[in-house]
Amino acid sequence: MSQQPLVITIILNTNRKEDTLAALASLSASDYAHHRVIVLDNASEDGSVEAIRRAHPQVEIIELDHNLGYAGNNNIGIQVALDQGADWIFVLNEDTVLAPDCITRLIEVGSADSRVGIIGPMVYHHDEPKVIQSAGGKMDDNWRAWHLAQNELDQGQYKQPHAVEWISGCAILVRRAVIDQVGGLDERFFYYWEETEWCLRAREQGWRILHVPQAKLWHKGVQRSYKPGPNVTYYSTRNRFLMLSKHRAPIMAWMVAWGQTLRTLISWSVKPKWRPMYQHKLAMWQGTLDFLGHRWGMRA
Repeated sequence: MSQQPLVITIILNTNRKEDTLAALASLSASDYAHHRVIVLDNASEDGSVEAIRRAHPQVEIIELDHNLGYAGNNNIGIQVALDQGADWIFVLNEDTVLAPDCITRLIEVGSADSRVGIIGPMVYHHDEPKVIQSAGGKMDDNWRAWHLAQNELDQGQYKQPHAVEWISGCAILVRRAVIDQVGGLDERFFYYWEETEWCLRAREQGWRILHVPQAKLWHKGVQRSYKPGPNVTYYSTRNRFLMLSKHRAPIMAWMVAWGQTLRTLISWSVKPKWRPMYQHKLAMWQGTLDFLGHRWGMRA
C-alpha cells in the first residue's frame, strides 16, 4: 500500500492564543495520519508561543519578526512546507475547528484526479453549526465574487464535490504542483482578495478548483453579525482593482467596479444617513488612490 500524501497545515496566529489552541486540538484529533502542523506566530504578546509549545510540543513554531500580512506571512510557512516535502499545503485560519475526517475527505477527492489543484471544505458558522458560511466561491462575468449558500441552513444542497472558482481563505488546501507552477500568494495584496486571485491564477493554468461538502469545518470569523472595519474597506477596494489589473479583466468588469466604487463614495459623502461611514469613505478613497499610485502591502 502506497504512503498517504504528506499534508502540512500552516496556521498564522496573532494574539489569538485560545483560538489557535482550539484549532490545534481539532487537528490533533484528525484521522489523517501523514500530517504535520506549522504555526507562524506574528509577534504575539499573549503567551501564544509558550502555550502552544506546552500543549502541542510536536507542532513547529516559526516566530515572525516582520508583519507581511496574510499573504506574505503565509508564504513563509508555505516555503518551509515545500522544503519539508509537502505534497499538499493546507492554509488554515487560527479561528477554525475541523471535523476529525476533514483532511481525509479532502485528500480522497484530490488524490482521485491529478487535475485538481485546490480544494476546500464546507465552512459553517461556528456559532450556528448547521448554517453554511461558504460552499465555495463563484465569480460572475463582471468579476464580482461571492460565497455559495452563504447563511443558508445546510439541508443537503451540496451532496457531491463540485467545481467552484475560488475557495475561502480560511481553509484552502493546495497541491504542491500548483505552487511550483504559479507561485504562492501575491504579497502585494497583504490581506483580502489574495485567495481569490491565487485560485484565479491556478485556473488560468488549467487546474481544477473543487469544494468538498463532506469535509466539514467551523469558522468563528465572518459571522452574520460581522461588521467589517475601515481596513477591510481599504483592502477590498484597492485589491479588487489590483486583481482586475493583474489579470487583464474585460472592460465591463472595470466599468462595474468603478461604477460601484464611485456610487458608494458619492452616497457616503452626500446622504446624511451614511455619516457614520465617514472612516469607511476615507478608507475607500485611500484604497482607490493607492491602487492608482501602485502602493501595495500594508495600509499606511
